[in-house]
Amino acid sequence: MLNGKAAVVTGSTSGIGLGIARELAGAGADVMLNGFGDAGAIEQLRADLAKEFGVQVAYSGADMSKPAEVAGMVEQAAAAFGKLDILVNNAGIQHTARVQDFPLDRWDAIIAINLTAAFVATRAALPGMLARGWGRIINVASTHGLVASAEKSAYVASKHGVVGLTKVVALETATTGVTCNAICPGWVLTPLVQKQIDARSAAQGMSVDQAKFELLAEKQPSHEFVTPDQLGALAVFLCSDAASQLRGQALAMDGGWTAQ
Repeated sequence: MLNGKAAVVTGSTSGIGLGIARELAGAGADVMLNGFGDAGAIEQLRADLAKEFGVQVAYSGADMSKPAEVAGMVEQAAAAFGKLDILVNNAGIQHTARVQDFPLDRWDAIIAINLTAAFVATRAALPGMLARGWGRIINVASTHGLVASAEKSAYVASKHGVVGLTKVVALETATTGVTCNAICPGWVLTPLVQKQIDARSAAQGMSVDQAKFELLAEKQPSHEFVTPDQLGALAVFLCSDAASQLRGQALAMDGGWTAQ
């Protein structure tokens, strides 16, 4: 379905971003990966994806906390593929603390990576998409873009901001072939979430499996994790013609979390 399209997925060397990159590649899109990690492992991942799906796969090591590098990543993708059709703003970080104890540097870093990077990448990608009359901007927000949890002030603020940015971009592109939507995952078993599970297990002296169950039971009625592959399939749908009138939506895939 996406043969001839080119995509950038930020934060895609693991977790949700990798799941989305894999599904886009599986649908025929050329993909630029982005993220941190061992250089050799990333190169192996890049080569494996290209071989498995028969598409071009490139890599950008752009630091999402640095606007100039974010914009440079978009330029790099356009140079590598000849254009950029699909932008997935996925990169994100987390820190938990009560508001009065929240370190200012952590607040700044979370807003920079989770929100400002999405704005900068969108700002850089939009002109080319509008000129060609087709584009898909997909922002990976979170259930925390729709509801809040204690001790996550910066994360919740950043993800609510992502949902707001999504709506503005959708309105500004409403009469064009460019759409902008947000995906709002609930608990996904990513390295970020595994750290929270391990911390709960250690703090409360329970097994990792019990900590995992309790984490899910608190928020996610299905008691099952959302998978990166499921989120990737939703991203592919958002790139389809069937989704051409889905504009400015925050689509929760959260096992019932926000239905409560």
